[in-house]
Amino acid sequence: MRVSPSLLLSLLSFAGGCAHQTAASHASPPELRLYALDCGRIDIHDMGFFADGSHPNGQRGEMPVPCFLIRHPQGTLLWDTGLDDVIAQSPDGLADPIGPRYFVQKTLLAQLAQLGLKPSDVRYVGFSHLHADHAGNANAFTGSTWLLQRKELTWATATPAPLGVDPAKFSTWREAKVEPLDGDRDVFGDGSVRILSTPGHTPGHQSLQVNLPRTGTLVLSGDLCHTRENWEHHGVPGFNTSCEQTLSSINHVETLVKDSKGRFIVQHAPEDFRTLPVFPSYLE
Repeated sequence: MRVSPSLLLSLLSFAGGCAHQTAASHASPPELRLYALDCGRIDIHDMGFFADGSHPNGQRGEMPVPCFLIRHPQGTLLWDTGLDDVIAQSPDGLADPIGPRYFVQKTLLAQLAQLGLKPSDVRYVGFSHLHADHAGNANAFTGSTWLLQRKELTWATATPAPLGVDPAKFSTWREAKVEPLDGDRDVFGDGSVRILSTPGHTPGHQSLQVNLPRTGTLVLSGDLCHTRENWEHHGVPGFNTSCEQTLSSINHVETLVKDSKGRFIVQHAPEDFRTLPVFPSYLE
């Protein structure tokens, strides 16, 4: 369950953050803002799948699937596109043959509309990676610039498709303006929003660093870590493409977070998602 706005404001005030309620507006905000959007939920039949080495333990759980919208005076960046909005048409969710069940209560496009935005208004779309729960609505953003690691696109478009990748979800990549990256990228050129190359979960996985003027530094994990335990104990699921690269990426980001006195947000961790402002409130 999401926390109440009053409790959330108290928590954020204690943590040094600053959340505000905002009405939909077509005007660009004067300052940097970060919104956490609810882009679905995954019910997991065995959380041991995500433990270090992927050892089944029979423990059920759930993982939020957030997207993040960063509004900057130079334009808007959408970080990940969540589960496919079409799942919202199935109130009981959609089952995956390997066990998980996927739910979408409110579509990504409807949440953007609350801010007065259409997909064509989004300047950049950054994908942590191209698994279906992070790229589910990619095809809605053919007018945006896609920020992807070159290695990720090569890996995800291979035949046969890698496990967890549904090429149909991002089939319009040839029509979109794809900016292939070969490492970190300062998105707006002012150091406020930086894509960090963090391979390991997939060959071209990346995370996002956002330096907010009042809240401070946040690093959005993508799937660098799936659970808070993975982050705290450097656990690597057995399905990652490289354990060595994952550990190197975790160490790199851990140093960055420590040096900046920032916060690491595990995107799939319910306890981390609950600390963020309930949309359409935001951090700045």
